Amino acid sequence: MPNTKNTKNTTGTHTSRNAPKTPDDDDPDGEDQTVTDNRPSPMDVLREARAQLAELTGMTAESVSSFAQTEDGWSLEVEVLELERVPDTMSLMATYEVELDPEGRLTGYRRVRRYERGRADAHRSGGR
Repeated sequence: MPNTKNTKNTTGTHTSRNAPKTPDDDDPDGEDQTVTDNRPSPMDVLREARAQLAELTGMTAESVSSFAQTEDGWSLEVEVLELERVPDTMSLMATYEVELDPEGRLTGYRRVRRYERGRADAHRSGGR
């Protein structure tokens, strides 16, 4: 007869970090403190906006110069490399106004400004 070990299954009642909270988990009053929020974080919105704009236009989205939450979702101004030149300071850049819905899906964009990378815009305040 082969030598066998008795092993006990120790699955028990263990809760994972992703398990929903029960009323008595961490709250002595028995109230559930878990808040469900399906909205994307601002960083997720920024990343998605840049990626979606780059995919639609075929141009590199270099930075976001303005970002605000609106009643209809999100509004951003994205700096885009439109035409790469040598030296780099002569490359053509553009500012695109990008609109997104509350979930972060791009709903529209338009170019609002075009400029050479090496030139400051003296006419506008606040980098706009």
